[in-house]
Amino acid sequence: MRNNIYGNTPCFLNSRNLAQSNTLDTDVIVYGVPFEGESTWGDYTGVELGPKQIRVSSARYSQYLPELNHIDISEHLTMGDVGDVPFVAHDNQESYNNITEFTKKLWESEKFLVGFGGEHGVTYPILKSLTETGKKVGIIHLDAHYDNMPDYEGEAYARNTPFMRLYETEGVRNESIIHTGIHGPRNHPNTGRYAQEAGAVTITINDIREAKSLKQFARDIYAQASKDVDVVYLTICSDVLDFAFNPGGPVDGNGLTSYELLTMIYEFGALGLCGMDYVEVYPMKDTNQNSAHFVSTAVLYVLAGHVTYLNKL
Repeated sequence: MRNNIYGNTPCFLNSRNLAQSNTLDTDVIVYGVPFEGESTWGDYTGVELGPKQIRVSSARYSQYLPELNHIDISEHLTMGDVGDVPFVAHDNQESYNNITEFTKKLWESEKFLVGFGGEHGVTYPILKSLTETGKKVGIIHLDAHYDNMPDYEGEAYARNTPFMRLYETEGVRNESIIHTGIHGPRNHPNTGRYAQEAGAVTITINDIREAKSLKQFARDIYAQASKDVDVVYLTICSDVLDFAFNPGGPVDGNGLTSYELLTMIYEFGALGLCGMDYVEVYPMKDTNQNSAHFVSTAVLYVLAGHVTYLNKL
């Protein structure tokens, strides 16, 4: 009988059920943040179903990556799933408070955390709780968009505002926020200026494409994110990928290929991350759940890098 995290939903990558054992005794802790606020476009909604579909899709995969020196992550790291953060419908601030309280306990375990959104707004309370543990934080932000607007129709906590809130957060070093892969006309004209005024770094899709070595460029990005901080966190919005590789995400062209994304995040993991999240997967828009399936591979590439990092210590 499958050890489900809830209902008919398995634990991510068939990992241990930490909600059932009420422990945090694995090397990697997975959790879901099934939250979507009111800042949606038309009928483009359903991102709160992301954590469930990511887990369901993960059931068909092992943790073995033959293309990365035949590494089997399960031989190096234990993984457990603690379930989902509770949220309150139509009360974004209370939902964010729940995320902060939930994830702070996880950060205090000092394990490697993997969170699944939900909308990108959830990254703000996840990192707010990390700063509350006394850590100074750098952030590698992989996204088509800056997500740094001051508000959404007066709402300060929304999918397009997390980085404005993070600019304002004590414990986050703005100069170590690296907006990476930014591209496309769905960015508001003011967003680049907001990033510049905050001191954050912008790396566009063209900067990545024009780099002579993708692996070395990823190392250069990490060097900027890790300067004068205690830990580096990785947040991935699905739309940093071109929509050809991301049918269950926002509709943005001219993005990264899956190879480019995986190559970069492996390098980040190998240099040392404290955790990551993967957000903005829309199961209702994806007939074959390709985007949800890809998340398993992305997480495993980061963890393969994390194994390399641990082996160097």
